[in-house]
Amino acid sequence: MRMSDLVAQYIMEMLERQDGSAEIQRNELAGNLGCVPSQINYVITSRFTPEQGYIVESRRGGGGYIRISRVKMDKGTALMHIINSVGDSLDKSAAEVMLRNMLQRRLLEMSAAKLIAAALSDRTLRQVEQDKRDALRADLFKNMLLTLNS
Repeated sequence: MRMSDLVAQYIMEMLERQDGSAEIQRNELAGNLGCVPSQINYVITSRFTPEQGYIVESRRGGGGYIRISRVKMDKGTALMHIINSVGDSLDKSAAEVMLRNMLQRRLLEMSAAKLIAAALSDRTLRQVEQDKRDALRADLFKNMLLTLNS
């Protein structure tokens, strides 16, 4: 497992244990996980974004912290929030992260996530010109989520 996945998993477990809100000290967490503090920053900025349903607050200086809170919303609102955050283009790795987050938040069943991942894969889209794949992937993803939300 990659270090970024380990960091994300650790933070997700903290959020689960602490009812959707976790306060971490970046240097302490980096020391516990055996990584550099910049890896903690990378994971937080890429996987705990408002588009993915999180609020991140930070305070610098001695005793500084990073507070991550999961936004509480019903399934329909959460799916619409994700749909609106996709935009005009979606690369394969961003789609995988979004699907993983939706699974963790129990917005999707595993079978639906697997079907969506298969439909959005580069293998499925191989007949589409490379420069148009991400736009098509975004449209497909949004339409599948709209269908699940209806």
